Amino acid sequence: MADPASYRPKPGEIPTDPGVYRFRDEHGRIIYVGKAKNLRSRLNSYFANPATLLPKTHAMVHHAASVQWTIVGSELEALQLEYTWIKEFAPRYNLAFRDDKTYPYLAVSMSEKFPRVQVMRGERRKGTKYFGPYTAGAIRETMDTLLRVFPVRSCSTGVLRRAERSGRPCLLGYIDKCAAPCVGRISIEDHKALAQDFCDFMGGEAKRFIGTLEKRMSAAVAELDYEQAARVRDDIIALRKVFERNAVVLTEDTNADIFAVEQDDLEAAVQVFFVRGGRIRGQRGWVVEKVEDASNAELWEHLMQQVYGGEEQQQDAIPRQILVPELPANHEYLAQWLGELRQGKVSIKVPQRGEKAALMDTVQINARQAMALHKSRRAGDLTTRSLALQELQEALDLPMPLLRIECFDISHVQGTNVVASMVVVEDGIAKKSEYRKFAITGEAAIDDTASMYDVITRRFRNYLAEKETRAQGTLASGELVAGGAEDTVEAPKSKFAYPPNLVVVDGGIPQVNAAARALADLGITDVAVIGLAKRLEEVWVPESDFPVILPRSSEGLYLLQRIRDEAHRFAITFHRAKRGKAMVASVLDTVPGLGAAKQKTLLAHFGSLKKVRAATVEELAQAKGVGPVLAQAIHDTVNASDQNLTPAPAINMTTGEILD
Repeated sequence: MADPASYRPKPGEIPTDPGVYRFRDEHGRIIYVGKAKNLRSRLNSYFANPATLLPKTHAMVHHAASVQWTIVGSELEALQLEYTWIKEFAPRYNLAFRDDKTYPYLAVSMSEKFPRVQVMRGERRKGTKYFGPYTAGAIRETMDTLLRVFPVRSCSTGVLRRAERSGRPCLLGYIDKCAAPCVGRISIEDHKALAQDFCDFMGGEAKRFIGTLEKRMSAAVAELDYEQAARVRDDIIALRKVFERNAVVLTEDTNADIFAVEQDDLEAAVQVFFVRGGRIRGQRGWVVEKVEDASNAELWEHLMQQVYGGEEQQQDAIPRQILVPELPANHEYLAQWLGELRQGKVSIKVPQRGEKAALMDTVQINARQAMALHKSRRAGDLTTRSLALQELQEALDLPMPLLRIECFDISHVQGTNVVASMVVVEDGIAKKSEYRKFAITGEAAIDDTASMYDVITRRFRNYLAEKETRAQGTLASGELVAGGAEDTVEAPKSKFAYPPNLVVVDGGIPQVNAAARALADLGITDVAVIGLAKRLEEVWVPESDFPVILPRSSEGLYLLQRIRDEAHRFAITFHRAKRGKAMVASVLDTVPGLGAAKQKTLLAHFGSLKKVRAATVEELAQAKGVGPVLAQAIHDTVNASDQNLTPAPAINMTTGEILD
């Protein structure tokens, strides 16, 4: 752990202007981002007497190795820049609200050529509008009912393409629950307008659509078209059924998001009710681990930033009123920022009495239940992961907790298409965004030990190079940047994250020794290496005659097995993909200057490789993007390959005998 005094800025170096500051660790990673009205006053509070700091702040300043700052023009700019950097760097010690993903959303992919209505969970996608969340049963019923009135496409991409090729719509097109844009029953523009009507109805304009349908029904009755009137009547009943499903809680002109929180010393559960047109349109929840010593006002400020500041957030998702139990820090600037995003006025208030305060009590009950459910679900996981990491640390006699583990595996078939995988586990949880794949060629592909040495060397050589680059380009005390975020120059993002505490290789003592030798040759001494041999599940350490035997019921062994199996799965997937590409290699791949795009265009022009071989140079030059020089190269290459072509020998697959 670093001593804060070792990187404390000199007196007078820190400006008194508003700005944003960043704490970095010894590897150059940003571990905390904060903002301040007066940078000198705020940063001095971290260094004045570290012993008086709260526990989490104390841990942060001792984990850090440097501090930097950026001057901005106002507190509003500081708010915006702080949010941008928190989203970009995901600092370890900043509050991060994780969506509980308990309930599904009704989503409309407006960015597609033919917008699609579907039920979605998980991360939000850009260009897609979301409504909800709902319970699983209610969302299916709502979607099925609305498709009767708004027959928007709801099929998958595969079904859509199959219908386009065959010229026949799917079943939904035949039963009038899809307008069938795939076969031209409706134009692209009209189908997008239909999808927009669907979104408008879900967004709170139900009365407008119901009123329009009532006029159409009256007109049909006046013209004695009773069949059409009956169909419109059924549509009205369907829309009213969806519209009346949401309870009226406030006056019809009320559009507000109502928040409540339940928290303890370690975590907080936040719930929100979305009220549109006086009706509850949806509910959403987040859970945050309180790694930052933040007050309730600061917690609400961070929540508002993350909920409403995302790129995927639609403009109409920010209501006129945001009701919270306590005003956020800097609520005036926060309301101004949200108003700019909404392009309209936004007010942040604390309800004191009446219907809004009563509804907030209901939201509070939901937050309390969400907190209890989250704790009951995570209790077993946290206990098991902590026990597994502790068992491994004790069994391997390691001085440091195993915060990060990386596992490597080699995959090939008889020495061909050799690849390797690297999977990452942090705090016992897989971190798939930092998985890496390696292609191995040349002498490194001779055997598994050479391949393992090559992979470990490449991974940690990159780390050392990035570390040296950061050391040369990073100021120890701080940086002064006039203006805003656009004037800030950040170092390029790393190919690899910070180094692990433990490297696990799939194999026995030869693979372990190869990995240890690679680290030693690079001068890295603070990373432990072990191997997990599959036959007896033995744990090997470098230069050891005997393995470390973990009990079969050990959570530590179970964690190692899961990591090893994940590395094997990731490696074999990459190997199969590479082998598949090698098996379908074309003679066109050997033509100089003919890339994948031009190959595709050439084959589309002629229809097949056989016709390409039969074409003259003049005919080849008629293809799009192919000039006379390239046409001559294609002609020479494919004809030369035909002349050198020899029939492959027949092989008896049982005995391996080559047959005449």
